[in-house]
Order: sequence, then C-alpha cells, then structure tokens
Amino acid sequence: MSTTQSEMPAAAETAASTDKVPAYSWYALSVLVIIYVLNFVDRNIISILAEDIKADLGLRDDQIGFLYGTAFGVFYALFGIPLGKLADSWHRVRLMTVGLAVWSAFTVLSGFAKSFAALSVARIGVGVGEATASPSAYSLISDWFPKKMRATALAIYSSGLYLGGGVSLLIGGAIVERWNEAYPVDAPLGLVGWQAAFIIVGLPGLLLAMLVFTLREPVRGASEGIATPPAKDPFRGFFRELIAVIPPFTLIGAAQAGVRGIVINLVGAAVIGAVAFGMALVTESYQQWIAIGIGYYAIFSWASTLKRRDAPTFKLIWGTPAFLTTILGYGMVAFMSYAASFWAAPYAIRILEEAPSTAGWWIGGPGALGGFLGVILGGRMADWMRARNPAGRLVVVAFGLVAAAPFLFLMFTTNDPTVFYIAAFLQSMFGSSALGGAAATTQDLVLPRMRGTATATFFLATTLVGLALGPYMAGQVSTMADSLSTGGLSLLIAVPIGLILLAIAYRTVPEAERSVQERAREAGEEI
Repeated sequence: MSTTQSEMPAAAETAASTDKVPAYSWYALSVLVIIYVLNFVDRNIISILAEDIKADLGLRDDQIGFLYGTAFGVFYALFGIPLGKLADSWHRVRLMTVGLAVWSAFTVLSGFAKSFAALSVARIGVGVGEATASPSAYSLISDWFPKKMRATALAIYSSGLYLGGGVSLLIGGAIVERWNEAYPVDAPLGLVGWQAAFIIVGLPGLLLAMLVFTLREPVRGASEGIATPPAKDPFRGFFRELIAVIPPFTLIGAAQAGVRGIVINLVGAAVIGAVAFGMALVTESYQQWIAIGIGYYAIFSWASTLKRRDAPTFKLIWGTPAFLTTILGYGMVAFMSYAASFWAAPYAIRILEEAPSTAGWWIGGPGALGGFLGVILGGRMADWMRARNPAGRLVVVAFGLVAAAPFLFLMFTTNDPTVFYIAAFLQSMFGSSALGGAAATTQDLVLPRMRGTATATFFLATTLVGLALGPYMAGQVSTMADSLSTGGLSLLIAVPIGLILLAIAYRTVPEAERSVQERAREAGEEI
C-alpha cells in the first residue's frame, strides 16, 4: 500500500504533460547523476592507484587489468540480471539506496586489503552493489521523461560516468601522494596511500544513501500511457533469476525444461569451459578466464531460462538482432573507452614519468570535461538524428567509435605529456558521445515492464565485452610484449568489429522498433 501511495504524486506530474518535463524530474535526475558520479569514483579510482598497488602487492599488468575490469565486471554483469528483474518489479528507489550502501561499504573494505585475493573479493563486492544503479536509474528516467527527451536525460545521467571517472583521478592522485608524504612510516592503522584513498572515497556514499531514500517513485510506464501496477510478489522474479544465473544452481533451471534442457546446458558449459581453459593455458591468466568462463556460462544459462519463463522479453531482447547488434556494437566502444581511460594514468606515470597528482589532474579534469561534453552533445545529437531518421541514433554511436580511434593511437605512441593529455581529452570526448544514443535505442526496443532487464542486458555488453576484456587485454598484451604502448594499441581491433555490428543494427532497428508490441503479442504478451 505504501509503495502505491508513494508512486501517485510522481504519476500525476508525469501524466500532466508530455511536452513540459516537471521540475521534480530534473531534481531527481540531478540526484541520480550524483549517485553515478560516486559509482564511477569508487569503480575507477583504482586506475590512479594502479602503480602503487602493483608495487605494494607485487602484481603484473594483466592482474591489475583483472582487478579493474574482470573481477568487478563479471559479477556486476551477473548480478545485474536478477537486480534488473527486481528493478522491473520492486521499488526502484529503495533498490538504489541499498545498492549504494553496499558498494560504498566494499570500497571502504578495499582499503584494508593486503593481498591480491582480498582486493579481488572487495572489487567483486563493489561490482555486485553497483549492479543495482543503472537498471533502476534507466527505468526511473524512462518514467520521469517522455520518449522525445529520453536520450538527452539518459545522456545527462551518463555524464556521471565521466565526471566520476575524472574526479576519481583528481582526488585519488592527491590523496595517495599527500598520505605517503605525511606518513612515510607509522601511518594510522598501518595504511599506505592507496588504501587510504579507497577508504576516503567510499565513506560519502554511505551518507548519500539517506538522501536517495527520499526520492519519490513514479508510476511505471505512465510517460507512455502504459501504466503498469506494482507487482504483487516483486521478489519472486528476482530469486528465480538469481537461481537461473548462479552456477551450479543453473542446472536446476535447466532441469525444469526436461532432459533436453539439461543436455543443452551441459553442452554449453562444456564448450564455454573448453574455450576458457584454452585461453588460460595460452595466457597463464587462470583467474581471468575462470571468471570469464563462469560469466559467459551464467549468461547462457540465464538466456535459456528466460526463453522458457518469459518468452516476450526473450523475443524482444535475445531474439531481436537489432537489439543484440546495438549492444555489441556499443560494447566495442566500451572495449576501447574503458581500457583507454584505465591505462591512461599508468602510462603517464610509468612511461611519461609524471607524478600521480599531476597525471590525475591532467587526465582526470580534462577527461571529465571531455566525457561530459561528449555524452551531452552526443545525446542531443542522437535525439536530433532520431527525429529525422528512425535509426539515426546509431550514426552517432558509430561516430563515437571511429572518431575516438586516432586519439587512442596518439595516446599510446607519444612521449610528449602535453600531446598525451590533449589526445586523452579528445579520446574521452568522442568515445563518450556514443553512450546516450545506444542506451536510448535499447529502451525503445522493449516494453516498459522489460526496461530493467533490457538495461541489464545492455550492460552485459559494456561489462562482459567492454570492461571485462578491454582493460585485461591491454594489460595481457603489455605483459607479453613488455610494452604498455603495444597493449594500448591492441585495442584498435574493436573498430572494424564494431562498425560491422552497427551497420547491421542500422538496417534492422527501424522495423524492430515499429513492431515491438506486435512481436510481444506473438510471443504471448497481453497488451
């Protein structure tokens, strides 16, 4: 009863006008942006701390890439699925509040890690907590803003990614230098600078969670005239998805489809396991490929279960080439962007011999500005293109992929710090321009009740393709070639792959969007 009452004021605001966005929607969006800033501060601060962590714990570049990308990204992606389902059925504001408190607490715990294993566990915890944020936020924004403003609103929200990434470098570099200077020996609790940085950036999130809890929940689907009442048993779907995606419980879900379901599941596990084992033997990065194998097998199991349990959602997401090529095409942008943003600071410190505070200032500040400008201008351009061409947003996504590539090349080949910082700024600006258009396209290809699941699936591409593979691959190539420059340049393989995927999406998105309700009905949806 309380959930329904809390939804009503926001529903009145949303329904009042499709032309003028209520002031409360802009206020709520500003709070979500702050959350996303903290999200990426806690996620990305390891970049500026990487050289200190590597020296203190005796790690290799591939292990550093694993900590930043895979340890975080795989579990972020996996838990994003059940949490995305929960965002489709439960109180989204409460879900974000709990998630913010969880990931902030694990960021603080990262500061007490004294081994590679302990830091890996803490990074996994951060990933699980942060998995609540975007499924809830994307769904809320889609109800607070009309369709014609959606890419702009999502782009504004996504600006927190770049602001948070930049802020993390600015304050991380300053904290680690000043802490180490102030406490060369006998530091409080025996902490070194990188540990103190984790603790200091994690604590504010615990306080912000109290403000987030006060946000009003809008009526789901009201912005498009498809108001959806609250689910009677919101946690049922969450636990079903949780079991469906976490091995070995995935076999339970497979068994519900009979012998054929078990056979398909085991064959999928065998194929994925064989590929992961082969990659582990080649690279000698066993933790990386065990995690990747678990992640890809879990996604395979979840998609198989989703097909049986919710055929309309499966059809509009996994059964729609337009959706898949959109998220994988953007995944190639994320592959380059995540890796370039992470390895920029280690390159500046190690190769260009810049101080951490200097690197943090000149990468973090301009990088945040470039990312912010790119995502806002890219979102506005995507909306402008969408009004003139049903697939116009994808042109902006492709532009972000291609335009960023020359500056990534320049970043990892120059020996001039000034040239490096300018290239990093431009790479961040152009790469970020793709996000709003890609995110808005995925939301337009599903029904309102499916938005949280669609968002979780979208983030599978940005995490299991972009975050879990990009930073690691650059680190692995760097380790094998003993050259961070070579590692950075290896990321350019994403450009031709991404262009092929986006070309397919461009041809298929208009018809897929036009036929959303029709195809959902064919799969059994009651509309």
